Amino acid sequence: MTIQPGSELHLRELARLRRVRDRIDREYAQPLNVDALARGVHMSGGHLSRQFRLAYGESVYSYLMTRRIERAMALLRRGDLSVTEVCFTVGCSSLGTFSTRFTELVGQPPSVYRREQAHATQGMPACVARQVTKPIRIREAPAPGEN
Repeated sequence: MTIQPGSELHLRELARLRRVRDRIDREYAQPLNVDALARGVHMSGGHLSRQFRLAYGESVYSYLMTRRIERAMALLRRGDLSVTEVCFTVGCSSLGTFSTRFTELVGQPPSVYRREQAHATQGMPACVARQVTKPIRIREAPAPGEN
């Protein structure tokens, strides 16, 4: 069944997807998985995965990990927690997966980021600091000289 954009069914589906995103934004540090998120909005895991990617251009897992890495960046800039402490604080259960994903999104390992960026946003309004430090996927960033 194809849902027509703008239809009442389509709008209800988008509202459910927004609830999933909002839950991820609020509960990123909790153990979340696609099936649990799907149950919360009365969808199957497969349907949620497909619809989320269609609506937002990335998988549920990718969105969750990006939120976790954004929070980890803020904690690492403070400089008072170790990389391992930050990893577990943001909800990751594997230091290796955390470090790999952090490096993919930020372009440098969390230990290097912590050392180089400690207190980098001190004195900046939080809204500006968030925009300046928002991670991008390195593989999606344009090559030098490209626009």
